[in-house]
Amino acid sequence: MIIVVDFGSQYSHLITKRIRELGEFAELIQPQVLKEYVAQPVVKGIVLVGGPESVYAEDTPDLDIRFLRKCKPILGICPNIREESSGT
Repeated sequence: MIIVVDFGSQYSHLITKRIRELGEFAELIQPQVLKEYVAQPVVKGIVLVGGPESVYAEDTPDLDIRFLRKCKPILGICPNIREESSGT
């Protein structure tokens, strides 16, 4: 299973669909529930899909990816994903 985490992108559903078309089960989730999924052994990877909003906006979901780095392969898609995922 591949987890697609939606940070407000207009392409989240399309990316999830394309992963399924490649023969892999994919589930689209919100950042608030990510920690519940990461520990599941069936999860093979995580795709973080960002949106056009500023990463500095007050309502931007908070994500501390330090716990992700130890678990699964991660792919970030969006111009701002580097800033969104910098958890050092």
